[in-house]
Amino acid sequence: MTTLVRWDPPRELELMERRMRRLFEGFAPFLPFEPMLPAADVYETKDELVVELEVPGYEEKELAIEVTDHLLTVKGEHEATKHEEEKTFRLHERLEKVFERRFELPAEVDTEKLTAIFRQGVLEVHVPRVKPMLPKKIPITAP
Repeated sequence: MTTLVRWDPPRELELMERRMRRLFEGFAPFLPFEPMLPAADVYETKDELVVELEVPGYEEKELAIEVTDHLLTVKGEHEATKHEEEKTFRLHERLEKVFERRFELPAEVDTEKLTAIFRQGVLEVHVPRVKPMLPKKIPITAP
């Protein structure tokens, strides 16, 4: 039996970019690729939606999380060391000094109760699900 999978154009573009990076790895200084974004896992449990981002080399104070109208934005920016400017990279696969990654959150989550945990280079964002409204019977009274 065939399984139907929802087509996700942004995800397809991201996968294609990663494949192109690997294909042209040795020619990287000559190609106009955008900065690399942190790898992410997004999964659901019974009670919440979880977004995990790998951000090695970043400290907690260098990360920022914003939520606007069910759009989760994670930003990272760390200070450049003076030795970075002296380097000429032949291969550069680590995250850039600045990144911004966005995730569209489903309508059934409560963005007001979002929490974040940072440990061992992984940022976890937990967004609880909204409890479904159950039908309630309303008694009718005559005047």
